[in-house]
Amino acid sequence: MQGTSRVRDTYVLHMPLSLEDANKVVAGVHAKAAKMGLSVTAAVVDEGGHLIALGRMDGAPPLSPQIAESKAVGAAMLLRDGGSLQSLAEDRPGFFSAADRLVRLPLIPGPGSMPVVRDGLTIGAVGVSGARPEEDLECCQAGLNSIKLQGA
Repeated sequence: MQGTSRVRDTYVLHMPLSLEDANKVVAGVHAKAAKMGLSVTAAVVDEGGHLIALGRMDGAPPLSPQIAESKAVGAAMLLRDGGSLQSLAEDRPGFFSAADRLVRLPLIPGPGSMPVVRDGLTIGAVGVSGARPEEDLECCQAGLNSIKLQGA
């Protein structure tokens, strides 16, 4: 079976972005936020925008989980970081509005989300919410740096 490996006589499908990697990204985001004295939420989604892992630090704003996931979904679905999504929303509001209606969550543009790219393919995305946009982005980058991406 292509794309599988044999583990204890059971075939296991290789996920493009594993739960283990997603949890490492969340932990990396939280570690950076703690060093910065922040409380944030990190969300990691797969290439289809479906949630893999979500972690809300103690003290993070109550709405930050929904915002972090929506940021991540936008980055995964439109293959762009949050800053590029913000430019797209400003430059092509009609397109952005239509795209926003085609996904399961509202898309939230702005710094704090990045696609996860491996071997030139987007395999998911991470979104961070709870601090100022530039701080969310810094934490997001730290989360991505916590996993090794081959070919990225």
